[in-house]
Order: sequence, then structure tokens, then C-alpha cells
Amino acid sequence: MARISTQLGFSDRLGACKARWGIDRMNYMVPPGLYAIGTPASDDPVLVTANYKMSYDIVRRALAGRNVWLLVLETYGINVWCAAGKGTFGTGELVRRIASSGLSKVVSHRRVNLPILGAPGVSAHEVARRSGFSVSYATIRANDLPRYLESGMSATPAERELTFPLYERLVLIPVELVLALKYIALIGIAILLLVMALGNLAAGIAACCAWVGAALAGIVIGPLLLPWLPGRSFALKGAEAGLIWSCLLYLLAGRGVWSGWVAAAAFLAMPAISSFYMLNFTGCTPFTSRSGVKKEMRIALPTIGFTLLAGVLLLLTGRFIAR
Repeated sequence: MARISTQLGFSDRLGACKARWGIDRMNYMVPPGLYAIGTPASDDPVLVTANYKMSYDIVRRALAGRNVWLLVLETYGINVWCAAGKGTFGTGELVRRIASSGLSKVVSHRRVNLPILGAPGVSAHEVARRSGFSVSYATIRANDLPRYLESGMSATPAERELTFPLYERLVLIPVELVLALKYIALIGIAILLLVMALGNLAAGIAACCAWVGAALAGIVIGPLLLPWLPGRSFALKGAEAGLIWSCLLYLLAGRGVWSGWVAAAAFLAMPAISSFYMLNFTGCTPFTSRSGVKKEMRIALPTIGFTLLAGVLLLLTGRFIAR
């Protein structure tokens, strides 16, 4: 039985930092299976997590000084919440891992404790029927596990309450930024060259800056201002962040610099761009559901596309009328 340390070393912290910035993110995982923390006996509790190494590290660090079994599911390097939505942190994998690890021979009880965020992917009664193990849901956060274990595996309402504060939103931004950076750069260069061909270098640079700012408004400003932007739709919140950027850019350019055509195009296109990037953030927040995201995308994506197209057509129309 593999016995694991609860102390994180330099390589663990460096790996987490790299994963935050999207560096080798999809290979940041540990082998699934059953692990021992401390010197657990047959009557000690079994906790379950994903094989995304950051999730695994957070859980084992929180369990310092404890004697517990840690059952790690094969989620292909995806965290618990996202894996539950994708189905890899699910009923089938949990049942298979209980069987393949020989858990029934290791522990004398028949209970596994899952993170609450894994609940959408697991059917507790099916697990009980197929494996003989009952499922209990522990806490939202790994840091609350020690108190959960001390209280006889009973979570308080506060430990079951989901929050998404500024810091948790902030640490998700780097990986979103890195994933989008290549496309932002390529499209920015294309916009620069196209507008230069239609106008001049100054116009090309301005258009490129407008594009980059609109993308960053959706990737950075939208998530940071998430609780304060009106509405529930992420696409709407992104459009509002883009509108803030449009107003700021208009003021920086100075009144009278933009023609009516350019102003109308900018106030249509830039919120649409921000809306698109903010819509991607639905995969980061723990508040959205799979069906809710699909519903929002069905409405938002055609609207974003139409609005962006309208902005481009207005810009081209104004350019040709000016000639």
C-alpha cells in the first residue's frame, strides 16, 4: 500500500504554479488508486478525490497528522468539480476503483466520503448497490476535513456552503489568459494588417488595442467584477465588462475623434468580444451547471456572432461612405 506524505515540497509548489499558468496542465496528475496517509487501520475513514495533482495535494496537505485512506479516482488530470460534470468523477469510476483497489479487504466498514462538488457525477444508491459501500458527502473545502473527521464525519452548514470570493476568481485568470493568448495575438495581428490596408498605421494600432482590451475585459475584468456586474448570465456580464472598456476607450480617444459609424461599431463589437471570453469562464466557476451552460450558449453564441458581424459591417460602411 502506497503511503504518502502530507508535506508539500518545492516541486509540488512549482508544479501547482505551472498548472495555474497552463504549463503542462493536462499532464499534472497522479496515478489513481488507494493511498495511506499516516498509519490508518481497518476502521479508519476513506476519503475520495480526483487524480488532478493540485486537488490531490490540497487534500493530503489538509490531512496532516491524520490516519486516513485516500481513494484517488481516474479523472485524467481534471479537478473534482469539472470531472463530475464530464462524468469521469462518477458512479462507474468510483465503483471500479473500489473494486480494483481491494478496498473491501482493507477496511472493515463500508463507507466512502466524497467531496460535495463531486455529487453531480455520482449516484449514491447505485454505488451502494454495485459496490456495497455507502456514500457520504464531506465538505466543500479540503481545509474543513480535519474538523469534519473530528466531529464524527458531520459537516456544518458553513462547511457545505459554496462561495467564490475574489481570490478564488483571481487565481483562475492566469490559465484562462494563457489559453487565449495565442488566438488573441494572431487575431490582433490580422486586425492590425487589415485596418492598416484600409486606413493607416495609427488606425491599425488603435483597432488592435481595442481588440486586445475587449478580450482582456472578458478574461480579467469580468471575473474580477463577477458579483457586481448586473444579471445572472455570464455572457451578459461579459458584455457589460466590454461596455466599460468601450466607454473608457472612447473617453481616451477624445470626443469627436471617432465618427458616428466607428463609435456604433465599437460599442457593438467590443462588448460582443468580451461576452464571448466571459462565457468561457462558466467552465471555471462552481456555480454553473452543465445544462445551464448549454442553454446559455444556445442563446448567447448566435447573439454574439450577430452583434460582432453588425459592428464589422458598420465599420466597413462608415469607411466606404467616408471615401
